[in-house]
Amino acid sequence: MRKWTLDLTQDGWQNAAEADAVCDAIEAGELVAVPTETVYGLAADATRSSACAKIFAAKGRPQFNPLISHLPSLEACTEHGIFDEDALKLARAFWPGPLTLVVPKKPQSTICDLATAGLDTVALRVPAGPVMRFLAEKCGTPLAAPSANISGKVSTTTADAVTADLGASLSFVVDAGPCSVGIESTIVALVDGTPRLLRPGGIPRKDLETVLGRALIDASTPTKPDAPQAPGMLSSHYAPSAAVRLDARTVQDGEALLAFGPHRLPGADDAICEINLSPSSDLEEAAARLFAALRHLDTYGAEIICVQTIPMEGLGEAINDRLKRAAAPRPIPPS
Repeated sequence: MRKWTLDLTQDGWQNAAEADAVCDAIEAGELVAVPTETVYGLAADATRSSACAKIFAAKGRPQFNPLISHLPSLEACTEHGIFDEDALKLARAFWPGPLTLVVPKKPQSTICDLATAGLDTVALRVPAGPVMRFLAEKCGTPLAAPSANISGKVSTTTADAVTADLGASLSFVVDAGPCSVGIESTIVALVDGTPRLLRPGGIPRKDLETVLGRALIDASTPTKPDAPQAPGMLSSHYAPSAAVRLDARTVQDGEALLAFGPHRLPGADDAICEINLSPSSDLEEAAARLFAALRHLDTYGAEIICVQTIPMEGLGEAINDRLKRAAAPRPIPPS
């Protein structure tokens, strides 16, 4: 594995010689970890089943769980998906950005069936993260890029966390520092004339509904648990090794604490470890720090991470969605 470190505060990174090597690796069907504005992604050529199969193998991800394909522009996305008026409204308002649209797949799309989990829909996104957009444009192919972590575990927002989870499976890790948004993209399905929220994420529901001029139908719990329409819909997901206890009012003996806001919980002084996502109750700051905080707390060996209540407004909906799935009963691995 080779690590390519970028300083995005300086110009010229797009001309680095390593860019050609990274694209060559993707074109050869290899895996590359790439930062987006949301989390680090495990990128591969979405048009090649053999490359996408490596994603599922590296992550231990079930193949019924579809992948998001990243492209450099709305125009490029329309080569693969059918966009109705609502889909175009959302794309024009929020792309590039942390929004994924699930739309009917065009028959001529080259995105492979393994990436779509055999569905007749396709999940598309134009990322705002400059590295992913640049590579999608330079490679000239859709990039399938789920979060770069072991399936079901806490997503990665730094290159070091990626290396710890998946280093042995990668040709490159492109390190551009911590991700700015910190939680995955919002996913909206637009396949039957009724916009449906499949996964809360980096764009709040209210902002989407303002553009649409109507409410989103909540479909974040799949009707078929073994056939989700989009990533991040499995009931147990984003989970640390420790159990997670939500809406804590006190900290119990032996627990680590994920805090929020200026009010300290009774017993917090005795927590094994404490991280406050945002002492000022800033939900954007909390979202950006969530996954790194869970990973750090998990290193202290506590059996339980207790979580202070986080409001459901704005990005709080996405934060609580991730925490609810982190706290869900874990599937029993096959013997």
